[in-house]
Amino acid sequence: MRESSNLRAGVRAGLPFVLPTIALGISFGVLARPVMGPVAPIVMSICVFSGAAQFAALSVLVAGGGAVAAIAAGMLMNARWLPMGFAVGPSLPGRAFARALQGQAIVDASFVISSRGDGTFDRGLLLGATLPQGASWVTGTVIGVVAGPVLGDPQQLGLDAVFVAFYLALVVEEASRSRLAIASAVGGAAIALALMPFAPPGVPIIVASLAALLGLRRA
Repeated sequence: MRESSNLRAGVRAGLPFVLPTIALGISFGVLARPVMGPVAPIVMSICVFSGAAQFAALSVLVAGGGAVAAIAAGMLMNARWLPMGFAVGPSLPGRAFARALQGQAIVDASFVISSRGDGTFDRGLLLGATLPQGASWVTGTVIGVVAGPVLGDPQQLGLDAVFVAFYLALVVEEASRSRLAIASAVGGAAIALALMPFAPPGVPIIVASLAALLGLRRA
């Protein structure tokens, strides 16, 4: 197993994502407070720490769905962690349980940051990059919940555009490493766009992850 960077290097690598993560957290807090109250959004951000899943669950609640449907929507969005976990697992030390605990640090940005581009991942970058993002997500949620009545609609502040820009930056970073990554990104986007008009929310993203199977060509 290749030597990993230290946590400090990972934290430094994750710092550029602090401000956009705070902005996304604010947006979630503002939108969630009228639906979930002032406490539940903060607890959710601490326990779940997954923007895509939390926004998906919130959209179900806003549409009048119940708690079970909201949880199901969140779990569907978080299903993407399974293939990501399988990819990262061999790069983590220890037995299965220890690797599973370390795998809790996988988030979209740290997954990209820690990728070496050859199918292996840097443990120090993975764990370290997640630390500032986790703190930023919870901080943003608290700000959104507390200042929600003052901030108003996140769309008026342009916070809705941060989500798109955040993931676009990750795609560009990953795609810059190989042509295969570009092909996977284009394939995933095509699948998602084709399914969005008729598939339930969350399904296009999960199915689009099948484009990552192009990486099997390396095996």
